[in-house]
Amino acid sequence: MTPTDKPAAVSLAQAFWFWLKLGFISFGGPAGQIAIMHTELVERRRWISEKRFLHALNYCMVLPGPEAQQLATYIGWLMHRSWGGIVAGALFVLPSLFILVALSWVYLVYGDVPVVAGIFYGIKPAVTALVLHAAHRIGTRALKNNWLWGIAAAAFVAIFAFDVPFPAIVLVAGLIGHFGGQHAPQVFIVGGGHGSAHKAYGPALIDDDTPTPHHALFSRAHLVQVVLVGLALWGGVMAVLVSQYGLGGTLTQMGWFFTKAALLTFGGAYAVLPYVYQGAVEQHQWLSGAQMIDGLALGETTPGPLIMVVAFVGFVGGWLKQVFGPEALFLGGAAAATVVTFFTFLPSFLFILAGGPLVESTHGNLKFTAPLTAITAAVVGVILNLALFFAYHVLWPQGFGGRFDWVSALIAVAAMVALFRFKLGVLPLLAACAVAGLAVTFARPSFL
Repeated sequence: MTPTDKPAAVSLAQAFWFWLKLGFISFGGPAGQIAIMHTELVERRRWISEKRFLHALNYCMVLPGPEAQQLATYIGWLMHRSWGGIVAGALFVLPSLFILVALSWVYLVYGDVPVVAGIFYGIKPAVTALVLHAAHRIGTRALKNNWLWGIAAAAFVAIFAFDVPFPAIVLVAGLIGHFGGQHAPQVFIVGGGHGSAHKAYGPALIDDDTPTPHHALFSRAHLVQVVLVGLALWGGVMAVLVSQYGLGGTLTQMGWFFTKAALLTFGGAYAVLPYVYQGAVEQHQWLSGAQMIDGLALGETTPGPLIMVVAFVGFVGGWLKQVFGPEALFLGGAAAATVVTFFTFLPSFLFILAGGPLVESTHGNLKFTAPLTAITAAVVGVILNLALFFAYHVLWPQGFGGRFDWVSALIAVAAMVALFRFKLGVLPLLAACAVAGLAVTFARPSFL
């Protein structure tokens, strides 16, 4: 296929195998996952144009929940109707769920084994490099002029120096885009300043001027149907949990708590962590603070959304609370992880399947796209802050008052060189850093 040829139509079966592959290789947090999707879907396969891709991304950025998973759901829905969205979104999550259930069991049973500790030690700085690299990639695509760079910088300062809540940053950025789009529309055109991108990649299946598919046109009947199905799914599962375990049961409480977490939190996994920590550790005592930090490390080193750390929380909580009794600890943990994942991600599917038609009706309307463009710029600053936050915890594990972990710093620098200079893939990078961590662990245990 040459750059001037339009790609052949893609069947749902073909898309299934791609989304399954993506579920296993989507490392690096939301920015890294979005970068992978951009490379595969916009540049390489040309299933969707960059303009349409960024328009969908802008919508997903303002929703509570994992934006990368929602973006996969959106593109899957746009290409292959509701089932396409469900397949894409589910396969983005399920590999991570299975892997985290297995790793959580290993952690609880063999967590003190030096081999496991060494792998963790090597992978943590690698993940730091991945997040910084991903922030750079998404930033260079989204920040097309000095005004958008300014919005990103202001968002970074606001959250880094003044701890401004993420929803407030989103609101202010949206207002800037709304009024800025009226007075300086050229600044907030989606994909502005990147007109060469389309020529470089070639025509796409869903191109800039491709008419909205019939199933993606807005319909009040469809909207009501999706909302009712979603409420029925939520209510049905919750009713089963209440009937089996009562309102105060661990699984019931997990379902209710993570429903609130899915609906009330913005800004990705790091933004939701304080809320999850407060509820899971302090209020319900499903796990300890130290276990929560270890769970974040596991979430960072597995594919899928970073918010999948909630599956670890569920597994450990179900295990320690013995929801199925002391003779079925693994089964109880796996069931709790599944319950938590269901209630965390159900709203994400509803947001896309219900709101997608409304968003598709606005992809050529600057009145709607300008606020979303400004919000995307602000989110770049927030992602950078989160990357630095993680780097701080890796390089100064006891805080700034403790020692600087220069071995982790060397691994992180080597990982960044491999990513930026040699374009090393995610899996080879993680494997190499895990080997380095093992070597350090057994050669100089004092480093840890």
